[in-house]
Amino acid sequence: MFDNASAPANSTKAPDLQIRAINNLHYIRSTMERAGSFTAVPGWGNVGIGAVALLAAGLAARQADHLSWLLVWLGAATLAFPIGLTTMHRKARTINLSLVSGVGRKFMLSLCPPMLAGIPLTLVFYRFGAVESLPGLWLLLYGTGIVTAGAFSIRIIPIMGLSFMLLGCLAFIVPLSWGDILMALGFGGLHLVFGTIIARRYGG
Repeated sequence: MFDNASAPANSTKAPDLQIRAINNLHYIRSTMERAGSFTAVPGWGNVGIGAVALLAAGLAARQADHLSWLLVWLGAATLAFPIGLTTMHRKARTINLSLVSGVGRKFMLSLCPPMLAGIPLTLVFYRFGAVESLPGLWLLLYGTGIVTAGAFSIRIIPIMGLSFMLLGCLAFIVPLSWGDILMALGFGGLHLVFGTIIARRYGG
């Protein structure tokens, strides 16, 4: 009699234990994914960078010579860099994520080399009179850095990088006079679109 009475109770406990086990596995997996991904990419910081790029594109298009054009874009990059770094550091601090260790270090080490490679290449392009090809170079290198860093970040980041790379490749195909338009679409438009998505889906 006791065995028959306890059977229904045991049968109801078994599904409960299975549900708890499944929920625990989902929690552990999501925790490990978050721990292995750099989630401090600043959404609103990217929006700010995009706004700077749009202003720079409009100003650069009005320049009469290559040097003035180049100085406009270098000035925009000088302004955009602290915006990105400051907002990234602020977001990382709010979620207790380090930029100099763990996945944050991997993200930064993957992002920076293509960016740094752009400095000497920019000087070479300017020296040999290929300034009008710089938009393609900059978009391609920036996109490469975003893709490689995106391997340690949320899924949308590599997609953003590939979008920059496609624009960079396009810049080498279309007429050189389209440079500022593509720069506006890339550094302006893509930053605004992806920055807004990141801010809304992943916070900040």
